[in-house]
Amino acid sequence: MVLKNCLKAGTRIAAAALVAATLLPVMANAQDDQVSEAQLEAARQVVVANKALSAFDEILPLMAEQTRTIFIQADPFKSDEVSEVTNDVALKLASKRKDLNEMIYNIWARRFTVEELQQLAEFYNSPLGQKLATETPSITALSIGAARQWQDQISTEMVSLVREEMQKRDQAKGDGAEAPAKKPIE
Repeated sequence: MVLKNCLKAGTRIAAAALVAATLLPVMANAQDDQVSEAQLEAARQVVVANKALSAFDEILPLMAEQTRTIFIQADPFKSDEVSEVTNDVALKLASKRKDLNEMIYNIWARRFTVEELQQLAEFYNSPLGQKLATETPSITALSIGAARQWQDQISTEMVSLVREEMQKRDQAKGDGAEAPAKKPIE
């Protein structure tokens, strides 16, 4: 059960990281754009409807766990005290989540007109839009996993094919040199 929860958290974090990595250049380019209150409100409606903020729900708990681990490793005898302090600090920092939410709303508002945002909100509030919003994190995580699996397969195949070709060329030259022993590529 713990492993399953860790995998779920890892999936959410991977999805959040993917979204964040995608949005960082957008944030940098959009700093000078002005948005209206109507755009911001329409963006809020879209973001809430498409559940875009849920991808970031694990950030603070993960940071708290990592911080707790660092301090406990440094002084294992204070583990109870470290846990208590870390939980208190995390609860205090939770109020800063609204800052992230506002940044996300602004990102959406800078990229779409009010009319487009209203259309998106309408879509995401439809049954199909809700299904898309619910399934997107899972689809993203599975897609990332599939890409990694494909990359591993292609990497292995590439190494094998290059090795074969190098052996053929060595033999054609009459070099007689043996190809290096097969080593796994990491």
